[in-house]
Amino acid sequence: MSSQWTVVVAGGALACYSMLSRRLSATPVSGPLVFVAIGLAVGPLGLDLLSRAKEPEATRALLESALVLLLFTDAAAIRTQDLRREEFLPVRLLAVGLPATIALGWLVAWPLLPGLGVWELALVAIILAPTDAALGQQAVSDKRVPALVRGGLGVESGLNDGLSLPFFVLALAAAGEDYGRTGVVETFLRALLLSSVIGLLAGWAGARALGWSVARGWSSPDWRPFLTLAVPAVTYGLSLAVDGSGFIGAWAAGLAFGTGLRRALPEPTPQEDNPDLLRNVTFTERLGLLLTSLSFLVFGAVILGPTLQHLSWRIAVYAVISLTVVRMLPVALALIGTGLRPASVAYIGWFGPRGLASLVFGLLAFEDHLPGTALLSDTVAITVGLSVLLHGASAPFLGARYGTWFTNTLRTEPRLRENALSTGK
Repeated sequence: MSSQWTVVVAGGALACYSMLSRRLSATPVSGPLVFVAIGLAVGPLGLDLLSRAKEPEATRALLESALVLLLFTDAAAIRTQDLRREEFLPVRLLAVGLPATIALGWLVAWPLLPGLGVWELALVAIILAPTDAALGQQAVSDKRVPALVRGGLGVESGLNDGLSLPFFVLALAAAGEDYGRTGVVETFLRALLLSSVIGLLAGWAGARALGWSVARGWSSPDWRPFLTLAVPAVTYGLSLAVDGSGFIGAWAAGLAFGTGLRRALPEPTPQEDNPDLLRNVTFTERLGLLLTSLSFLVFGAVILGPTLQHLSWRIAVYAVISLTVVRMLPVALALIGTGLRPASVAYIGWFGPRGLASLVFGLLAFEDHLPGTALLSDTVAITVGLSVLLHGASAPFLGARYGTWFTNTLRTEPRLRENALSTGK
């Protein structure tokens, strides 16, 4: 009976949020916050309709499916000119900020999370390194925020989950090597090299097939989005069939698919992106959004709720430090010499919310049954839960305040570095 009621609650939550989504988008009540709260209400802390023990396979399938689509669509949306157009910001955040975040998170975890080994501590830092723009959407969509900052945060969020994957896969293999699991070398060959090759080939083939079909008028516009959806699904299955990483395969497929499709379809005008590309990928993006929303509901019920029942001060302190010092200090380091004002550096540093990628990585580490992974899983759950609350609630207020500061400062300093995209300098 609980499964049927869970479906009713999930459907009702989707219906209600759909009706109120535009109204809520300008408030501190974000979509992820709504779904996590509903999850807490239907989980063991509330009505007890859903728990990890009752639906373990469904929970994993939902979270993994959502992440596969997120990795694929994020990678497909990234263009090489994005890195050039946004100038220094995403490159610095990814090349300097991401490794520094992992290193600092590893060091901070050492005294706060006793009982974890060296590689388990590294896993905590790596799992909590990727950001999720959806948790602070207002921060990257508010037009008052300079385009340089909005674009840089968006590109960073689209790429850093995929770039974190190799670190995660290798650290997980290293942590399990002493317990008879697959070694680091074999993991490197299968999960990184082979999965990447499979993903690149599948993405390239999917883009060529779609472009070829469109050029000859052989495919119906109604069916083309399903070819796009098939690419990450096939890539994920093939990568798992060779004992590789389906997530790395899906991310690589997205990069190849997006690049290939832009070459195969007509060039966009300067005012808009390619409408055919957007139509073909939008269905997969919307499905990913649906699965992500349901994933946050499930997270609140089966992961966060039980974790709150035995929360320790060490985990809470690490979560706070992870969302502040561990994120903001590396960002400040990465942006030295860029000419950005302290207000911009602080804004970029604060909006590094942790979301779906961290949840799935944490679930995979937990299910590997290594010593200490229960503590690791609890730390990830509390950090993501706190991020859902703090980043979602603060996005509208801080976006407005920062946008007002930018507008006022620009009146007296038209050559402000944050205005680089608008001035072309």
